[in-house]
Amino acid sequence: MSGRDRILGRVRRALADVPADDPAYEAAVDRGYAREHGGRSMAETVELLAENLADYRAIVHRCTAAEVPDLLMRLYARRGSETVLVPPGLPPHWLAATDPVRIQDRAASTPDELDRVDSVITGCALAIAETGTIVLDGSPDQGRRRITLVPDHHICVVRVPDQVVASVPLALERLAPARPLTWISGPSATSDIELDRVEGVHGPRTLEVVLMSGE
Repeated sequence: MSGRDRILGRVRRALADVPADDPAYEAAVDRGYAREHGGRSMAETVELLAENLADYRAIVHRCTAAEVPDLLMRLYARRGSETVLVPPGLPPHWLAATDPVRIQDRAASTPDELDRVDSVITGCALAIAETGTIVLDGSPDQGRRRITLVPDHHICVVRVPDQVVASVPLALERLAPARPLTWISGPSATSDIELDRVEGVHGPRTLEVVLMSGE
């Protein structure tokens, strides 16, 4: 008898006294918990998102869709970026005024090649106000997960209000669980036993979030 057969046998024995008409787990478990805290308007939700992003040491910018190209050009110039990694589905007009050399997201790129990239720009799947979290799902405007983990500077554009939700339960309803989800709350950081904070260990040291309205 295989290990699998033994485990399934134990499961069958444990369920032997369960009535055939017993409610399914989804129906038996009470799901009446709060889906968000408070009754904020969308404007208040966006303000909360900005506050929590900043609290996590992300740098927050606000602009309209028409202002995105000039804003990105200023951000790259301020950082001195000479190369920027671009996912295949990023809206082309976002980079219309950008000077850095564009590096394409390629499956063949090595970690060393990604490490030499100055900046990466992506869209996102959602942004969660209550936790200050950006969620990526590997869509064409976000690219492969690794391009946001290796480069040291990540600029993420959030479409306001379409991609802003108040809470994690509301976010989960809109996310596809089969996609490669990456949840980002501020720049990558860790602490040792003495609570000395080190940034940039498991991802970008600098996260800049652009809250873009009007598209």
